[in-house]
Parts: sequence; structure tokens; C-alpha cells
Amino acid sequence: MASVEIVELTRNSRKHYEMVVGAMVRIEKKLFPKHESLAKSFEEELSKKNCGLLYLKINGDDNDDDDVGGYVMYSWPSSLLASITKLAVKERYQRQGHGEALLRAAIQKCRTRNIQRVRLHVDPSRAAALSLYLKLGFQIDELIEHYYSSDRNAYRMYLDFNDN
Repeated sequence: MASVEIVELTRNSRKHYEMVVGAMVRIEKKLFPKHESLAKSFEEELSKKNCGLLYLKINGDDNDDDDVGGYVMYSWPSSLLASITKLAVKERYQRQGHGEALLRAAIQKCRTRNIQRVRLHVDPSRAAALSLYLKLGFQIDELIEHYYSSDRNAYRMYLDFNDN
């Protein structure tokens, strides 16, 4: 039986860092269309100032070639605002509460920085993701047409901490 924990990605061990990032890039390629994928720029995104990443570490799962079950990337471009850049959970770990746990952990990291608002974008057709964000208190700010592509829109959503 596998155990699960949420871990903050650090560069303490280059080998481990590269293995974890490699696993995330594979997840990215599998779950997201090419034009939405950060697969080619994952390390570049991580090297940006004020960027954080938490990942779902799977311990003791003999069926897995790596120990990454999902991740959430976030940034805080200002002292008041943070953005959830990416939330992904490997297909076999979806619908088990892992996405919610990752998102809650990222929100908590933002709270410790005294961020007042967290924002994100989501395709309205991604019902499970939209439902999760609404469940955690995110509100729809506006519909942005053609955000992902000429035929795909996005809701810009936000969570204000002073409203909770």
C-alpha cells in the first residue's frame, strides 16, 4: 500500500531534483495539450523569482516508475497577489482528493506570505477542476475569450483571504 505526502521541491539534491522535474514533465505532456503544456519550459518557470512548487510524493508504490503523483506550481508576483500556474495529478491518482490537498497546501503557503489574493485560470469545460476551485472558495472574476486557443476560453478566478 502506497503512502502519500506533499513535499516542497528544493534543489538540495541535483539528482533528485532532476528526477522529480522529469516526472512532472512527463505528467505535463500526458495531461495538457501541447500549446498549454509547460513541458518545454518547466525548469525555466521554476527558476523564476518567487516561484514555488509542491508535489505529491508516492511512497511504496511498486507499480510506479517514479514517486511523483502530481504537483502544483504557484508564484507570487507581488506581496499581495499569488497565482496558481499549474495543478496536475497523474490520471491514476485523480479523484482521490490529491488535487484538493495540493491546492490547499499551495494556498496555505501563500497565506504564510501574507498574500491577500490567489488567482488562477481554468477552462470552463474542465468540470472537475472548476468544481474543485469553487469548493475551495474561488470565485469567477470573468470569462476571458480565446485564452487557451481560438476556440477555448478561460474563467479567471480568485480567492481573497480577507473574505474567509
